[in-house]
Amino acid sequence: MVSAVSSISSMIDRPAAIAAVPSFGIQPTASAAAGVSQASFSDVMAQVATTTIDTMKAGEAASISGMQGKASVQQVVEAVMSAEQTLQTAIAIRDKVVAAYQEIARMAI
Repeated sequence: MVSAVSSISSMIDRPAAIAAVPSFGIQPTASAAAGVSQASFSDVMAQVATTTIDTMKAGEAASISGMQGKASVQQVVEAVMSAEQTLQTAIAIRDKVVAAYQEIARMAI
């Protein structure tokens, strides 16, 4: 679980990784026009969700290939371990979002 959180924090620490996210029609702000790229939170979460789904599908495909004898044990283990780490990261993100929502819900109006 610690590795999942550290991978999220490393992505946050690397603005170049976030800057590579497509803008999906969002108009650039004044600071973006000045050379500083910005991505919205929803864009980053969409990219994380897409990557998670792709990694899980790759792990499943590698498992099926391994059962059919088309992939080596090492390839299957690597793909499954990558999928497991990705799933742990997704669960950590979900837990943080739920905790933030609960904290907001407890705020006095």
